[in-house]
Amino acid sequence: MNLSRKQFLSLSGTTVLGFSFFNALSGTGAAAPLIKSTIGNGKMKIDIKTKKLILEHTWTISRNSSNFKNNVFVRIERDGIVGFGEAAPNVRYGENAELTTQKIKNAEQVLRENNLFHFVNIKDALDSAILKQSCAKAALDIALMDWIGKALNVPLYKYYGLNTADAPLTSFSIGIDTPEVIKEKVREAAPYPLLKVKVGKPNDEEIIGAVRSVTDKPIRVDANEGWKTKEEALERILWLKSQGVEFIEQPMPSDMIEETAWVRERAGIPIVADEAVKTAADIPKLAKAYDGINIKLMKSGGIQEAVRMIGMAKSLGMKIMLGCMIESSVAISAAAHLTPFVDWADLDGNLLIKNDPFHGVKVDKGRFVFNDKPGLGVEGDF
Repeated sequence: MNLSRKQFLSLSGTTVLGFSFFNALSGTGAAAPLIKSTIGNGKMKIDIKTKKLILEHTWTISRNSSNFKNNVFVRIERDGIVGFGEAAPNVRYGENAELTTQKIKNAEQVLRENNLFHFVNIKDALDSAILKQSCAKAALDIALMDWIGKALNVPLYKYYGLNTADAPLTSFSIGIDTPEVIKEKVREAAPYPLLKVKVGKPNDEEIIGAVRSVTDKPIRVDANEGWKTKEEALERILWLKSQGVEFIEQPMPSDMIEETAWVRERAGIPIVADEAVKTAADIPKLAKAYDGINIKLMKSGGIQEAVRMIGMAKSLGMKIMLGCMIESSVAISAAAHLTPFVDWADLDGNLLIKNDPFHGVKVDKGRFVFNDKPGLGVEGDF
């Protein structure tokens, strides 16, 4: 396909991080039409719905317990192309479905007023329009990037030039519970080769003991800020290390950076930031205290910021995990497309619920199975 100079310039805004729009336009995909500069400027339709996601088991971490999550879904449509997004509000950050919905409604005009191919400008505008409910920003950004992939007729991983064979295995999470229930959860997780175990309670040894009584699989541990002093954290970590734990997530409250650095010097096992990191701006100050970061789209505010975070962490020599909240296949698929960028994955939120309204990227024995559909590759019942 030959492009005029004018056509080339009209498309120059659609390249990012090594992806070339020529992949979409050169005929390498089926029926890849020339994208005109008017595409992305048509009339916008935005729908928002809250859906109740029912958990397979009561989900308990060091902070709280829940049996369901009210997630907010977004559907955007322009020029006959549809993009899906999802917000998973988290009480840790003062979020809930009602506030998230309102923030999305308040920011709708940003998408209505801009050509969707100017997604970098849109991200900047959303950063200004949505200051606190980052999951609301994530829902719009995920929907936007789904739309972009579909408009270019490429899956998101191809857009970023990634090889899905490089994606790490995902772990499967085991929430805090009684020893007997934990044992049953571990047995149910038999198809998954890696486990992530929630701790941060007085009975941490009992929890790990229950896991180890039924499996010798590699395990990772997440304390969710549960240990309150550096001495307690170090004692727990050294014991966990003796149990074959690969790394520890967020051992102490997020503001205890100096204390975490003290623990890191003595632990001899990687320590990964979770609640301590939300966006790329948070990462430099954490490098002395943590070996890696856990990026979640709900914290970062979406895919674009997650990619910035990946670049920042790599520049500082830090390991990178892609994690999640309790999410459907919409948000999980969005994050999964970025996994070839990173070292570890913990994207099992959709595996923990009974009524996922969508389907997209799947998991087979811990390995992501991507389809070749454009954008996120998700379909389902909005």
